[in-house]
Amino acid sequence: MKVFRGLPNDAARAPCALTIGNFDGVHRGHQALLARVRNAADALGLEAAVMTFEPHPREYFAQRSGDLSRAPARIANLRDKLEDLAEAGIDRVIVEHFNEQFASISPEDFVSRVLVGGLHVKWLMVGDDFCYGARRAGNVAMLMEAGRRHGFHVETLPTVREGDQRISSSAVRAALAAGELEATGALLGHPYAMSGHVIHGAKLGRTLGFPTLNLRVAHRPAVHGIFVVQVHGLADTPLPAVASLGVRPTVEDAGRMLLEVHVFDYDRPCYGKLVRVEFTEKLRDEEKYVDLDTLTNAIHRDAEQGAPGSPARPARHSACRRPDRHRPNLTPAPTLPRRAAGNR
Repeated sequence: MKVFRGLPNDAARAPCALTIGNFDGVHRGHQALLARVRNAADALGLEAAVMTFEPHPREYFAQRSGDLSRAPARIANLRDKLEDLAEAGIDRVIVEHFNEQFASISPEDFVSRVLVGGLHVKWLMVGDDFCYGARRAGNVAMLMEAGRRHGFHVETLPTVREGDQRISSSAVRAALAAGELEATGALLGHPYAMSGHVIHGAKLGRTLGFPTLNLRVAHRPAVHGIFVVQVHGLADTPLPAVASLGVRPTVEDAGRMLLEVHVFDYDRPCYGKLVRVEFTEKLRDEEKYVDLDTLTNAIHRDAEQGAPGSPARPARHSACRRPDRHRPNLTPAPTLPRRAAGNR
């Protein structure tokens, strides 16, 4: 899969079947849409393409207003999103930088400059509530009319539902915020996970007797707390572990997000390794303790509760296991100096 950082880029202009969206989490609703794009591309002899945005448009508008609470929590980082898009069979992804210039483009210019001139779109799939252009002034009816004028076909996909529930990124965020990992997995179609490169930390976990792998979290995540997890990428099979995802309030007040993972019976150097941490059960919320001794006691309890075979934790069997996946070939466009597949 080729990844392009924005337009214009001549290498991104091969005729394509396209869909557009944020694709945060690439949940089952997204997967249904991507499958339609892949099928259309195969039938018409086109490349299957996705246009997505970084930052999330709502993040941009929240930053511009000065009220960051309006920005949505992130389900996935950009690397994981690209991996999911590659797994869905997409040939190329355009990661468009959402800024003031892009936010102010008119619906007419979006069609002529981006879809037609920039991407050579021949077939376009959008959700039935899709809006585009400055102030979201463009709608599906306008897009269909533009398609007739410019020679591309537009189809819409109704909202995907599970019973009465709409499958959406908002629903995934709500399930994660509530610590409902089984419900999250049902919406995603696989267990929830985060990936990242192992970085150096303050070595406090090692001092307390619980060495950790540390992963930087660049954006506000949709989930916080202490978890039972499995770590992929360190051995041939996933390794059992417990993890803390939060701001570490007992030891610092900088508010920086960090994922700290204590892997049971594993103490090898792995700085720089790319790992995937799969969340299987939430143990509790993050807490601020009065001193390090109290924190250490809490970590001991978490490790005992999260250890494999612990009587405190009944066996769980997920209905949506995801096999260990090989890393897709995320090929950056040859004319681009930067890789798009990075930490969010």
